[in-house]
Amino acid sequence: MSDGVTIPQDMLPSDGRFGSGPSKIRHEQIQAIVDAGSSLMGTSHRKPPVRRLVASIREGLADFFSLPEGYEVALGNGGASAFWDIACACLIDHRAAFGSYGSFSAKFANEAASAPFLEAPAVYTSEPGTYRVPDPTEGVDAYCWAHNETSTGVSAPVERVKGSGAQGALTLIDGTSAAGALPVDVSQTDAYYFSPQKAFGADGGLWFALLSPEAVDRAYSIEDRTRRSADGRWIPAFLSLTTALENSRKEQTLNTPAVATLILMENQIRWMNGNGGLAWSTARCATSAQTVYDWAESSDYARPFVADSAARSHSVVTVDLDQDVDASKVVETLASNGIRDTAGYRKLGRNQLRIGVFPSVDPEDVKALTGCIDYVVERL
Repeated sequence: MSDGVTIPQDMLPSDGRFGSGPSKIRHEQIQAIVDAGSSLMGTSHRKPPVRRLVASIREGLADFFSLPEGYEVALGNGGASAFWDIACACLIDHRAAFGSYGSFSAKFANEAASAPFLEAPAVYTSEPGTYRVPDPTEGVDAYCWAHNETSTGVSAPVERVKGSGAQGALTLIDGTSAAGALPVDVSQTDAYYFSPQKAFGADGGLWFALLSPEAVDRAYSIEDRTRRSADGRWIPAFLSLTTALENSRKEQTLNTPAVATLILMENQIRWMNGNGGLAWSTARCATSAQTVYDWAESSDYARPFVADSAARSHSVVTVDLDQDVDASKVVETLASNGIRDTAGYRKLGRNQLRIGVFPSVDPEDVKALTGCIDYVVERL
């Protein structure tokens, strides 16, 4: 073991996966892939068996998020990073305002800034460990920020910017590491989009979006105008939101999806809905997160990175360690004992642990993890 530290077996969590994405996949999800066998794996995504699987996912998400009347569930290939480009092409008409407070919230703003057919965005920034929702901004037609900043473990409120409705501005929320783990009122958004490799315990490579009628209308309007005029905007089929939506209505995707990912996600959605839906999953994550925050606040060598307790994430928990405790050695030693993916976000560059507490993670395993961290630190 690293530095000769072996954690006693009776202290270890039953499952040592605490990744912030990809996250823990439950054994039952893996079994679902095995059980699908030749009935789904290696078959056409245009045929009824896979389309029924997609239909179950869309219906399950609509139930899970209590979708308002008129909202639709769309999906497509490429992950949330692809959806940033889709939003630039099909949802932002001329100019958007962004909240930027970490690596991932900044990336969407950067995509909009580089789009040659869009005006320079208004970007409202704050330091890592805090959040910044855009101010009301004249001349913008979309407000964009992340519900949860995966890189720093800070969560932001999801509610429409004052006056956004009167100015006809859409609200586009990145829910990648929040969806399924944090409470949300989808009616406060026009596109709440996410990848499946966090709370939904699947692999990456797909995006899902909960779209309001206004978002759908905006996409059709922009794409129709682009087809009829030479305004400098090019929308390839892969980035066409209307193409993705029309395929979604047929329970399929434009290109072949990873069927295994669909199986994993469908099983997870049924598990979450069966246990009580969004209220159950968010309460479970809150319990796990609070266990870590309480431990860090009572520790003599650790503390929560996010100072504002109201802004602390309940899906991705970040904890700073004193400089005389080398976080990299702690992470290495935990990994050698089967406890994985507790390293801080490397680009943040802090002496830090980052712990994913998504719904699949057992709260009792989170409690065991804190004891293991103490055990390792005492012996390094």
